[in-house]
Amino acid sequence: MDTQLTMNGNNAAAAGSKGFYKLGWTQRIGFGAGDLAQNLIYQTISMYLLFFYTNVYGLEPAVAAIMFLIVRIVDVIWDPLVGTFVDKHDPKLGKYRAYLVLGGIPLTGFAILCFWNGFSGSLLYAYVTYVGLSMCYTLVNVPYGALNASLTRDTNEITILTSVRMFMANVGGLAVGMGIPIILKIFDPSETTDLSSSDSAWFITMTIYGVIGLALLIFCFTQCRERVVMDKSETENVKVSDLWLEFVRNKPLRVLAFFFITAFGLMAISNSAGAYYINYNLHGSADQLSIFMGLGSIPAFIFMPMIPKIKRMVGKKGMFYIFLMTAVIGMGLLYMISMIDALKEHMWLVYVAQFIKSTGIIVATGYMWALVPEVISYGEYTHGKRISGIVNALTGIFYKAGMALGGVVPGLVLQFVHFDMEAPVQTPFAEQGILWLVSVIPAVLLLLAMFIISKYELDDDRIDSINAEIERRHKA
Repeated sequence: MDTQLTMNGNNAAAAGSKGFYKLGWTQRIGFGAGDLAQNLIYQTISMYLLFFYTNVYGLEPAVAAIMFLIVRIVDVIWDPLVGTFVDKHDPKLGKYRAYLVLGGIPLTGFAILCFWNGFSGSLLYAYVTYVGLSMCYTLVNVPYGALNASLTRDTNEITILTSVRMFMANVGGLAVGMGIPIILKIFDPSETTDLSSSDSAWFITMTIYGVIGLALLIFCFTQCRERVVMDKSETENVKVSDLWLEFVRNKPLRVLAFFFITAFGLMAISNSAGAYYINYNLHGSADQLSIFMGLGSIPAFIFMPMIPKIKRMVGKKGMFYIFLMTAVIGMGLLYMISMIDALKEHMWLVYVAQFIKSTGIIVATGYMWALVPEVISYGEYTHGKRISGIVNALTGIFYKAGMALGGVVPGLVLQFVHFDMEAPVQTPFAEQGILWLVSVIPAVLLLLAMFIISKYELDDDRIDSINAEIERRHKA
């Protein structure tokens, strides 16, 4: 059966059959603009919202951690509803791309309100704005994830799309990591060296990023065309329970889902602790924080364009193993440098370790998005339904579960080590806790991610053959 599928896949690709579309560079960049937009908004939330809540808004770390957890519980209920709704309906503006505008407008509004200090210390206001932000993000992110699988079935094209998408996503990450501290300084030119800037500076900065993000979502909407979707008659019976049924019967999806938890968990924990690490462990300036956070994205511009070639050389799993281990080595170096006073005085050593760590994380976590269309096709091959919205809702739940770790774990660890937001200098125990968040805990999750991805069984030949067989069935 597999041999026959391989033959069908090769023949389909050679013949350029329906579904195996090639895209122009304007379309590829337009699609990638959607992830750039989302990163301008959500990476700001991931990297800086906890810091804003504790050091500007006035929440205790443990209180903020509990809020992050509760919001993720809401997502577990909300995400499947969005995925089901998206699969069942066909808006005039496009089955998936319509939500880039319909969800993007309220997403921008809630993102800006999250960094408004008009109700300083109000837990209710923090809950309302953060829950609203998360729900609107789902309304954009789930259809956007499904949009990838609706553009083409071609595996090589999906790899290029993913490379472009992650390249542009990391442009957003760089703009947030390096840009936020700089822009805050522009609107709060005081002599303080940390991120405890005025509340108005945070509000103006988020407004700028939010408006630019919305413009990019609209650009993405104009450039994407959905051509690989199920007929309305085939999706009208889609229901929420299909999400859990798909999870049970689709093993590659289960593997990918658990990889999402660990991958996004380690990124979120490390990113959210970065501002604390530079401020309190290294007593650095806003400029040094800008460089450190920016190095979390810069490797993308070097390595993401090389992904197609690297994958051909070492294979899909080999690429994951190499870069995940690279990240572990980088975190080990960061921990060692931070523990030796004579070394941590040399910021260039910290930057080198951050670059190595980020190189591994960016490539491994960037390419995993190319696996989502694969598990969608695998599900369509095994049971006949291409329920892209449902699958992206499920991966979204696990993605957000990982992101939740970025708020829950740092908040609880900071509370455990008695972090004092009022103190300019923390205790050695508190500094050690921050270091756990930057290097030790993410390194453990990286090793777990390596084990999880080893269970993924869909290589390129197999998935090409599956897609070709699906097209043959449609023709029949």
